Amino acid sequence: MAADGVEEVLAVLEGRWKILILFHLFSRSVLRFSELEKAIPAISQKMLAQQLRDLERDGIVQRTVHPQVPPKVEYALTDIGQKLCPALDALLEWAALRKSSLDGGR
Repeated sequence: MAADGVEEVLAVLEGRWKILILFHLFSRSVLRFSELEKAIPAISQKMLAQQLRDLERDGIVQRTVHPQVPPKVEYALTDIGQKLCPALDALLEWAALRKSSLDGGR
């Protein structure tokens, strides 16, 4: 049973950039596409668009298009996306503990 849950979580978060996108949205709450591009300079426009579409499809990110010229598109976390924050914070804490352990506690 637990393995099924892990597979589902990994399917939603898989991809090199999704977790990084989520961290940027946690810190700023609403970001335009161009702001995400600037925040993650190593990602291509095509890949950013794909990762955002995937996160939107999975109910993690909400995309809002404002009817103006040029179009203004904003991205924000959904309520369920916000619920990921403590889990991702826990992963960061674990990573720091692991690094400290590997460094010999230095």
